[in-house]
Order: sequence, then structure tokens, then C-alpha cells
Amino acid sequence: MAFNIYDFTTLTKSIHEGLSSQLSPTAVLAIEWTIVGLAYLLFVALFGLFLVYAERKVCAAFQQRLGPMRVGPWGLLQTIADFIKLLMKELITPKNADKFLYNLAPFIVIIVSFLVISVIPFAPGLVTFDFDIGVFFVTAVSSVGVIGILLAGWSSNNKYSLIGAMRSGAQIVSYELSVGLSLITMIILAGTMQISGIVEGQRDLWFIFKGHVPAVIAFFVFVIAGTAETNRGPFDLAEAESELTAGFHTEYSGIKFAFFFLAEYINLFIVAAMATTVFLGGWMPLHFGDFEGFNQIMDLIPGLFWFFFKVLAVMFLMMWFKWTFPRLRVDQILNLEWKYLLPINLFNILLMAAVVLFGLHF
Repeated sequence: MAFNIYDFTTLTKSIHEGLSSQLSPTAVLAIEWTIVGLAYLLFVALFGLFLVYAERKVCAAFQQRLGPMRVGPWGLLQTIADFIKLLMKELITPKNADKFLYNLAPFIVIIVSFLVISVIPFAPGLVTFDFDIGVFFVTAVSSVGVIGILLAGWSSNNKYSLIGAMRSGAQIVSYELSVGLSLITMIILAGTMQISGIVEGQRDLWFIFKGHVPAVIAFFVFVIAGTAETNRGPFDLAEAESELTAGFHTEYSGIKFAFFFLAEYINLFIVAAMATTVFLGGWMPLHFGDFEGFNQIMDLIPGLFWFFFKVLAVMFLMMWFKWTFPRLRVDQILNLEWKYLLPINLFNILLMAAVVLFGLHF
């Protein structure tokens, strides 16, 4: 069977048919799930280490520093060294902590992140689950992550952890509204909640261009709200070092702390991937109307490259936010959502409905 680097459907079908011809259906299912699970673990581990290194370098560039330079060439091995150090740290449980919930919290946070990644299409044929209600699944499952944060803060029996967890809970619940409403705005334009269907709808033109002004507004609101929902600066009040030591994960060490740390970067990737998928065409190349020559050249670039190029661009934008603006106070964070972003979102939904109803989009 011929393999096309632009469409992974051919590869996945050939693997499935090869296994099915030799093994029982139960064994095939077990092997395929093992392969998928290991692939996600490897991707999250390697990409998470890369993002930590990339953010350190971006931060250094904004502050006119060099960043990590000592371990490996240009400091490339610094994050690996830090990860090994965390693995070697002793796991300490506070004396009066609720041990079951204390140990459960980091697993809830990391598992939720893995579940959300499973519905994001990286390239044609490269997606684990393709639900008809994919967007709803992402918003529903991602909202469970706040439970892990609240459990971590409460079960630690530490005032700093509890205050950080309560701040984080209020912030995430508030900004989920704007994230959800921004996605609803684009669902009105796409006419489907299936994520692969949303990507296919952008074959001729990305939604951020096709949807006129409402799509652009929804994109920027989504990025701002997504940054707040992931507890990243300037919305990182839940782990404000100057006030709360480390926030909700103050009492965690070793691999459990690494889970929280990794989950933050996975969530950064998820927000950027959803922005890419819903607004920027996902793995679709950049096309402009009837410019056939330009469009054909863009089609030569593999969809996987397009996807990660857009994701990295959005993540750089979110890092730019973090290292440019000062941390907001808790009242400013909630005022931004309830007094500004929420009304803008509600008006924007009506505007997009009018654009679709009267056929004003491209």
C-alpha cells in the first residue's frame, strides 16, 4: 500500500490491516491502544521539555539575557537535567494532609490534559477520537482540571496552597465562559461541532479571514481567556511567588510537582492547538481565492508542518503576553472577564449570527 506523507490515514490503515491479518481483534485493539498511549506519552514528554526551554529563551530575549547556556550546546539539555533532578527528589507528604486526595490531585490534572489532546487533529488521519461533538468534549473535559487544582490546594493543609487554589478556581470558572462563547461564535460560522469538520470547512480560507470582524474578535478573546484559564502571566495570581510561595502546589515535590509543571505547558499547547484548529485552519495550508499558483505551492508543505507552525506562533504570542504585562490583581482579573470580555463575547455571537444569516462572510 502506497504511503502519502500528507495523509496519515494510509499509514494507520496499513498498520491496522497488517495487525488484523495476524492477530485476534482483542489483541489488535490492545496493541493499537498501547501504541497510541506510548506515542502520546513520548510527545507530551518531549514537547513539554521543548516548551520549557523555549519559554526560558523567549523570556531571556525580552529581558536582553542569554537564558540557559551551560548544559549542552546553547543550553539545550538544561530542561532534561532539571527533569532528572525532579525525578531524584524525595516525595514529601505534609503530616496533616489528606493523603489520598493529596496524591490524587496531580494525576487528575495530567489525565485531563491527555484526554483533551486525544481529540485534536494534528494532520489528515492523525487524530485518536473524532467525535461529532468534539468542541463540546474539549470544553467539558478541560473544565474538570480545576477539580485537581482545588483538591491540591485543600488537601495540602496549607494556607498558601488553599488561597492559591481558590483564586485559581474562581479564575478558571470565570474565563471558561469566554473560552466557550468564543468557540460558539465559530461553531455558528462552521455549522458543526466536529473538530475535523471545522478544519475541512477552512479548506478554501481560514475562518479568521472568512468570518470578518467577529472572527477576529473571537480569536483575540479566546487567546486572552485561554491564557487566563491556564493560569499563565499576567493572570498567574494563583501561584504569585511574592505572595503565596508557589500557590496551590507549594507542598508538592519531585514527580508530583513535575506533573503540575508539565500540565501547565500541555494546557498551553491545548489552547494554542484549539486556536489553530478553530481559527487558523488547523493543518490546512494558506490559500487565497483564485491564486492557483500560490495555492499549489502552499499545498506542497505537509499539513503536520502547518499545524505545528501555527501552534508555535500562537504559543509565542501567549509567551509575549506573559513577559510583557505585569501581574494583575485578583479584582482586575475578574473585572476584565465579567465587565469586558463577557459582554463583548455576547455581542460578538449576535454579530456572527447576523454575518452567517445574511451571507456576509467570504
